[in-house]
Amino acid sequence: MAVELVKTELDVREFGFDKSIVVKDNYITDRDYEAARKSIEKISRVTDFIIVQGRDEEFNRKVLENKKVKILLDPENDNKGSSLFQRNSGLNHVLCKIAKENGISIGINLQEIVKREGKNRAEYLAKVMQNVMLCRKYKTKMIITTFAENESELRNVYDMKSLCLVLGMDTKMAKDAVEKGFLLS
Repeated sequence: MAVELVKTELDVREFGFDKSIVVKDNYITDRDYEAARKSIEKISRVTDFIIVQGRDEEFNRKVLENKKVKILLDPENDNKGSSLFQRNSGLNHVLCKIAKENGISIGINLQEIVKREGKNRAEYLAKVMQNVMLCRKYKTKMIITTFAENESELRNVYDMKSLCLVLGMDTKMAKDAVEKGFLLS
């Protein structure tokens, strides 16, 4: 069953998805971990489907250690520059192992890729590809979503699977990342 995460209620059936999940109150974008932790505690009383926007590695680690979180979205999003010999992508092998142990998925937001241009987009895609490689190696679950606010931002299921393959996922991982059936269990 293919499920898409959206910001407003949309008809996603014509794009190949079976249903959509509207993400509003369960999406945490706090920059400070203490504020995020309080939001997680508050939201966990209402739902067990909590999504946290990724920040730097320290923030990401604290979020991944919290078993109430379901998805860490865009861990590469808020990372500052990379060093000369290493790309700072917001994930490492330790964080991937923690995510796997706690059943937390790493999310890719397609809007983050689309809104960037030129060299900035290339650098961002390189970070995403590095995170895909790490998640693939350590068998950490991943998802890809559009987080669409209107129908023009939605993408077809097959296009999203193709993008996953280009980013470095194997066929099964790409299928699971798009269809997200494991999120509903």
